[in-house]
Amino acid sequence: MKRSLVIFYAIIIYALSELMWWGYMLVHLQPQRTGMILGEGSMFIIVFSAGAYFLHKSINEERKLHEQKKNFLLSVTHELKSPLASIKILLQTIQKRDLSKVQILDFVDKSLMDIERLDDMVENMLLASKIDNRSYTYPKAQFNLSVLVDSIVNRLQITKCDCNQQIINAEIEPKIQITGDKFALTSVVTNLVENAVKYSKPCEVVTVRLFSKDERVFLQVADHGIGIADNEKSRIFDRFYRVGSEDTRNTKGTGLGLYIVREVLDKHQASIKVKDNVPTGSIFEVVFGLT
Repeated sequence: MKRSLVIFYAIIIYALSELMWWGYMLVHLQPQRTGMILGEGSMFIIVFSAGAYFLHKSINEERKLHEQKKNFLLSVTHELKSPLASIKILLQTIQKRDLSKVQILDFVDKSLMDIERLDDMVENMLLASKIDNRSYTYPKAQFNLSVLVDSIVNRLQITKCDCNQQIINAEIEPKIQITGDKFALTSVVTNLVENAVKYSKPCEVVTVRLFSKDERVFLQVADHGIGIADNEKSRIFDRFYRVGSEDTRNTKGTGLGLYIVREVLDKHQASIKVKDNVPTGSIFEVVFGLT
């Protein structure tokens, strides 16, 4: 990519140099046509410069996408390897040691949690791939969103913290019915809650609220984590994009979660916006119409 940029800039410099040289020669040979030569030359330079600028912008965007894809592959490799290694160790421990039934059940529970994490990631990648190539059809039916959100919160709930504090505080209005793709919306809720937990400190409270108001349904996921800078709020829903730089980022992830969230909500005529939480963190607010 760097070599392509060097060649691109060299061609631009060469073309401008040749243009200026031939312009000088024409003015020198036909001084009576200086005005026309300068006018046409200026117009050519403007058009040429505009084309070079947009081409440069396109190359830069392609370079950034290439870097994001490379980082995505590295992230996926790490995301797959970590739970697999954990499951392997747990199963080997059960196999090689004489454990009590309580210990075995505890290790099995931990293994199942890692398997669910892997399952979520694989489902995310498959759904993102289908969305990207426009092969996903979004089959819609009426279902109970309250039950869906409650089940996801319970599955992602972490109660074994050093501070012995429940990490997800759920305020769910019962019996909220909507029409939509239950599978895709499961991914939306899961990604929003997982992101809130991921970017929060251990045992920090994450609040999930689901309620209806003025013929609309609101889903709010609030955390007290690192927050999102204003200049990044418009980019976090882009495919492969992740908050922060690759050198300083400590959180795991593939950069597909919020991309899926935006694409799925667009197909449900629902909106999502990001607000700053007080004193720290972010609030993701999803609004559905009751149609």
